[in-house]
Amino acid sequence: MKMQTARTTLKEPDAAAEDLLSQLGSDTPRLVTMFASRERDQQALNRAVRQRLPKGTRLIGATTAGELDNTGIHEGSVVMSALFGDFEVGLGLGSGLSVDAISAGAAAIKRACEDLGVRQQDLDPRRYVGLVIDDGFRYKKEELLLGILEKCQTLVLVGGGASDANRDPAKQSAMVHVDGEVATDAVLVALFKTSAPWAALRSHWYVPTGEKLTITKVDESHTRALEIDGHPAAKRYAEILGVGVDELEFGTPRGFAVRPTALRVGREYFIRAAWSPQEDGSILFANLLEEGTELELMKLGDMAGMTRSFFTEEVPRRVQNPQAALLFHCGGRMWYASATNTVQQLAETLKAAPTAAGMNVHFEIYSGFHINTTLTALVFGAN
Repeated sequence: MKMQTARTTLKEPDAAAEDLLSQLGSDTPRLVTMFASRERDQQALNRAVRQRLPKGTRLIGATTAGELDNTGIHEGSVVMSALFGDFEVGLGLGSGLSVDAISAGAAAIKRACEDLGVRQQDLDPRRYVGLVIDDGFRYKKEELLLGILEKCQTLVLVGGGASDANRDPAKQSAMVHVDGEVATDAVLVALFKTSAPWAALRSHWYVPTGEKLTITKVDESHTRALEIDGHPAAKRYAEILGVGVDELEFGTPRGFAVRPTALRVGREYFIRAAWSPQEDGSILFANLLEEGTELELMKLGDMAGMTRSFFTEEVPRRVQNPQAALLFHCGGRMWYASATNTVQQLAETLKAAPTAAGMNVHFEIYSGFHINTTLTALVFGAN
């Protein structure tokens, strides 16, 4: 497999589409991905791109909180990739996440399988991999993953949430693109079938400490920790960090991002960080919580250094002759990089990646888990 990428900052949809596709050249790709800043007219952009693509080329995309390619991390642009080579892809869209996310996930994978002419229970996890992009602001990743994996538990999934650079929760919204459809409150599944080398990968910049905390009381929504280690949650976490409760907010220089929590699964640590202290002394988490869950406290490493090592060491170790990378970069990593003036160093690491296209997302999907504070990637190689 191989990838070509293009980027434009032109605002008018037809001009942007023309610019992007002229950069990609005249070869016919099997799949085009489009990661576009949220303030654009997504319907008009989709229409303009779709009109210019060859009839057999499939299209997926999403709104972003920033766009990624090998030249760096951008704002207000569109990053496009064209994928060529030995693969087939089936696309599925599931709608109504906020009403029934399990059914939305199930509908998306069902349609993607029908597109490829394969039954869900016959998906060989060595030949098939699922790319998942959801409306991140519905906060339904765990439920939609149950729907996707219901009939194919061994299928590897990777991706992230469509996003928005606007930090005001009252104004944030996200959209996904599937061929000629543009939808909100939805999830897309792109199901790849290939004999090329591939891997779903993830990188964070934390190391385990051996210290643990226990979620001892949660609210009815299972998203807020009321007590940690038997004490009021925010007060207890602030004690652990040695800061005031008013300094805990994720993305601040001394807050949750410095020592987040992780779920240990075998030898892996999946970051499931606390997000925001609440006025009642509880803590809002990005993931669903269960009383009695023991989480490991992590400590900060070198974000740029560990990300560069991911591209230069882990990716080539896991994927033979890596040629193409679709990247889903947590918006929380960007918040912390901004707060610590390290965005430029982080962006520089993308020069070490295989040919890449991606976006800053609203939380990530990896191996059937909803995680955060992580870079997830689907990387394809060449035989």
